[in-house]
Amino acid sequence: MKKGHRGYLLGLALLPLSVAAQVPVYDGSSGGYQSGQSSAPASSQSAAGLSLEGQLMQQLYQLQQEVSMLRGLVEEQEHRIKQMEQNQLDQYQDIDRRLSALSSGSGQTQSPTAPETSNGDGAIDARAPLPAPVGDSAAPADPAREKLMYEAAFDLVKQRDFEKAAMAFSAFVRRYPNSEYAGNAQYWLGEVYLAQSDLQSAGKAFAQVPARYPGHRKEADALYKLADVERRLGNSQKARDLYQEVLSKHPNTSAAQLARRDLESLG
Repeated sequence: MKKGHRGYLLGLALLPLSVAAQVPVYDGSSGGYQSGQSSAPASSQSAAGLSLEGQLMQQLYQLQQEVSMLRGLVEEQEHRIKQMEQNQLDQYQDIDRRLSALSSGSGQTQSPTAPETSNGDGAIDARAPLPAPVGDSAAPADPAREKLMYEAAFDLVKQRDFEKAAMAFSAFVRRYPNSEYAGNAQYWLGEVYLAQSDLQSAGKAFAQVPARYPGHRKEADALYKLADVERRLGNSQKARDLYQEVLSKHPNTSAAQLARRDLESLG
């Protein structure tokens, strides 16, 4: 009986421990209950977190590689565009040389620019349209090529290379006289001459905008600039007439505001 009594007492002593092992433990930090075997899920969550981090690092690396590749493609395209622009400029110069050679080699060849005439008071008389391009100087319409050549010429203005810009715009209007960019090119040809202080050439270039491209969006600006050229040349009456023309034909433009101001200054 002693041995059985001792075994019975030992069982009663161990009973609380076995029960405690089955009681859930309250985790105050998370606000919930956790069992005593919760350590295994925690370790698996940690492993999953490391796996996600690895995936993100791999995606970041792939994105960096793609950005590097795209940057290389952009740089290559920029290099090609610069080469194309230089080739276009070389063609401008070649066209201009050939036109100059034709003009000087034949007395019957028409000059690419209108002859300077005077109306008696020294004012520029260049409102008649220039003769159409002759020979092989005019080219078939090619909108994509025209846009590229016009933008290349305009880039020369931005670079303040006015001599080459004048050659480029002049060659453009001869080669593509009916292009949608021709009116703009004619106007900027006048601006380039004006930047070079060549008032006579500037006046004739501006005058060709309303003469060859009537109703063009640069007509008001061209008339105002032509009036400004006449004023600089001392032809006050001609300048007044041109300012009035701007006001009557294009009253709601910025050119009209400038024309009104300059007209008042002339008295």
